[in-house]
Amino acid sequence: MAENLVTKIFKDHMVSGSFEPGEEVGLRIDQTLLQDATGTMACLQLERMGVDRVQVPFAVQYVDHNIIQLDFKNPDDHRFLQAFAAKYGIHFSRPGNGICHYLHVERFARPGATLIGADSHTTSSGALGSIAIGAGGLDVALVMAGEPFQLEIPKVVGVELTGELPEWVTPKDIILELLRRRDVSGGLGRIFEFYGPGVETIDVTGRTTICNMIAELGATGGIFPSDERTREWLEAQQRPDDFVELAADEGASYDEHEHIELDKLEPLIAKPHSPGNVVPVREVAGTKAAQVCVGSSVNSGFEDLAIVAAVLRGETVYPGLVLTVTPGSRQILDSIARTGVYSDLVLAGARMLEPVCGPCVGMGQAPPSDSVSVRTFNRNFPGRSGTQTDNVYLTSPTTAAATALRGVITDPRELGDYPDLPEAPANPAVDDRQILAPAPEEEAEGIEIPRGPNIKPPPEAPELPDSLSGKVTIVVGDNISTGDLAPDGVEVMAFRSNIPEIAKYTFRRFDPEYHKKAQEMAPGFIVGGTNYGQGSSREHAALAPLHLGVRAVIAKGFARIHRRNLLSQGILPLRFADESDYDKFEEGQEWELPDIKKHLQDGDREIPARMDGAEITLLAEFSQRERDILLSGGILKKLRSGASGATTVGQGEGTGPEHRRSDH
Repeated sequence: MAENLVTKIFKDHMVSGSFEPGEEVGLRIDQTLLQDATGTMACLQLERMGVDRVQVPFAVQYVDHNIIQLDFKNPDDHRFLQAFAAKYGIHFSRPGNGICHYLHVERFARPGATLIGADSHTTSSGALGSIAIGAGGLDVALVMAGEPFQLEIPKVVGVELTGELPEWVTPKDIILELLRRRDVSGGLGRIFEFYGPGVETIDVTGRTTICNMIAELGATGGIFPSDERTREWLEAQQRPDDFVELAADEGASYDEHEHIELDKLEPLIAKPHSPGNVVPVREVAGTKAAQVCVGSSVNSGFEDLAIVAAVLRGETVYPGLVLTVTPGSRQILDSIARTGVYSDLVLAGARMLEPVCGPCVGMGQAPPSDSVSVRTFNRNFPGRSGTQTDNVYLTSPTTAAATALRGVITDPRELGDYPDLPEAPANPAVDDRQILAPAPEEEAEGIEIPRGPNIKPPPEAPELPDSLSGKVTIVVGDNISTGDLAPDGVEVMAFRSNIPEIAKYTFRRFDPEYHKKAQEMAPGFIVGGTNYGQGSSREHAALAPLHLGVRAVIAKGFARIHRRNLLSQGILPLRFADESDYDKFEEGQEWELPDIKKHLQDGDREIPARMDGAEITLLAEFSQRERDILLSGGILKKLRSGASGATTVGQGEGTGPEHRRSDH
């Protein structure tokens, strides 16, 4: 029977379960990814599991998010992570070496591999034919401890690409077109597999942009076949042995289908404040911009930066507008320096930033109040830039370049002929000296891990009572992001290792006093609309409410990763059976979930909720494994009780690139 590529890789990595839609399977994982904003919590939770060394073939810890060292907090985290990585068998990418997603595609992602990362944009590695999935830090810690990754079998959406992109239209416009069609929850429970004759016209950096932003659809992942473009990339990266040709079988079927005619696409842009709010650039052309930002984990490859330099060559950035440029990695920084792209940008007036996440996560370069910022980034949630009254538009490097030149949002096709670009170095300077190999196992025991005063252990949920009563601490609407629960920006992200402190910023955008109210009301419930918890994988969005005494979240619907994070930490994610019941909830009300423990033990899908004699029905849509986690008070307690319910997997053989990394 003809199989699609997703099915092939899943079946090759299954260690438990049944490959049927909606069924839960356990996957053997080849690689794990941590970054510094999620890594400390993941490492602290791995410590609690009592393992001495990671049990996956290859694990890597990047430092790319919390890099503004205003005081001791971030450098203390980096020092902790470097020592932890050396001791536990994790490779460590030093600050300034590159943005985790782009750098992972350069150096480690490979066709047919499975990757779990504590960042929602881990999906980027699907560009090289990997099944790459974002998850919470605790889930990644479990995988590093040797547990398979448990996942409900996703639907596979076949995205057929035909034709070729016109001049000035880029791969960014492909993913924006999918967001225009499906919005930010249209990929929930799905992996998007790209195929068709148009695929070969898109290089690996373009594929990386598409797979990175597939996360904005709420999708589990995205994947491209491994073909000649993949081979070219791996050879340039001096990794030819990692290449294997992989594609769907002829006549393979898909659960859903999208067809994008590349030659009919035009420049697109996502308006504030959602990646799904997509329109043609021509519809908003003429909008005055105060800032343009190019780069981040998307659109930070050589051609992305070279087109901006080419448009601005001999010109200057429009007066009153600030342009920032962020290379994806140290390798890209070297390439643009060698080819003259860097000097063209500098002479035009661009602010050149180091290869870290930077303004994408509110780490500097915030726009002015009430202004428009045009960015080639992946998210434009309110306040993510660091300015609470921001108006962020998401678009391609060509539109960004035209806007930087003219000072207003500009359809790049107005600039005339597409400029000649310098060729990217055929053999870029591959230098892995800034990726530190872990200490040999015989030396690891003697490594001391320094812990700064801002590093605090994560909270754990109390035991689930027979019946659970709680006050409604807040009622929020649709598409609440994890950034609303654990905000981005320099001020707040410094507390990613300190849950009691970061909890003070929970729901700050809606109510600056929320943290005090929630603690006074505890135990508490949160009530939300559809797609609750969209965006980042940060488990701080579950840990902070847990610290504040939240025991359940009742919503119309949940984003995949956040629902999983709530479960892992012992917080009940419950859904309205009748969405109109949402209107019955008000802040301060006390609701009861009678006999909740028994309902979970009995496997009941429908459970009652009562308030002042009124009763509604909520949905407890949990697998048996998830029920066991909730009854245990979270995954860590479940593991300590000896009831993991999962088969521990060892390192396996020949499945990771660690045999090539011994020279670090």
